[in-house]
Amino acid sequence: MSRLDLHLHTTHSDGSFTPTEVIDLAQKAGVTALAITDHDITTGVLEATVAGQKHGIDVIPGIEISSLLGNSELHILGYFLDCQDAQLNERLVLLRESRHRRNPKIIERLQAAGIDITYEEVRALAGTDSVGRPHIARVLMEKRVVASAKEAFDQWLADGRPAYVPRELPTPSEAMQWIRAAKGIPVLAHPTWVKTTEGTLTDLVRRLKAEGLDGVEVHYSTHTPRQTRDYLALAKQLDLLITGGSDFHGLTKPDIEVGVGKGALHVPGSLLDKLKAAASRL
Repeated sequence: MSRLDLHLHTTHSDGSFTPTEVIDLAQKAGVTALAITDHDITTGVLEATVAGQKHGIDVIPGIEISSLLGNSELHILGYFLDCQDAQLNERLVLLRESRHRRNPKIIERLQAAGIDITYEEVRALAGTDSVGRPHIARVLMEKRVVASAKEAFDQWLADGRPAYVPRELPTPSEAMQWIRAAKGIPVLAHPTWVKTTEGTLTDLVRRLKAEGLDGVEVHYSTHTPRQTRDYLALAKQLDLLITGGSDFHGLTKPDIEVGVGKGALHVPGSLLDKLKAAASRL
């Protein structure tokens, strides 16, 4: 039985495994096709594609872009986009620069709380231009300030915690337009995380569809069986593509594995045909 994983992160953003290592893990998990969806950067796709060819794994070029919905983040996945698109890459550079403006402010708040940490340490650990809070969490873990990434976010880095700093982000509509302009397919990531203060999730997804949304991530590591059924019904109701993935990161989400999430995730390979068909029409 074929298995997909359309939501994977590597060392090119906030994952702890290289693209080649992610492909190796995917091969062991029986994954036949996957998408590299690093945050605000697509540079890991080429290495993954080369490694995938060795294992007979189809690698889909992807990305995950954070957008701002009210006061909360809403993540948009993009599939089959042109990673060489000049305008997209210019926009992604701006997004990464916004991280570099935000991160030192987070560090300053941690330092003010008596924690021995520098941004230079964080950037050295990250080893990528897409530096984010998960990298800060990993440094806090290495310094034994916290025992896990979850603890780092719960105590310091999440919205409302002492070191949280808002980030400059595009609107969901803008993020989807960026993906579409690069010939990609915009998909709402992990709807269980979505916070909407105006109307229901269905209302929001209907509005996003009118602005360019093509799909919903129905299958996800932390979705309950009921949530999966609800999101599947929502996607069918609004005639949206169905996708799914583990959201594998490695060290910052150690309970989530490639292809199987927390153990029970299964993203049917049959979903890929409709995704490819949609991409071929762009």
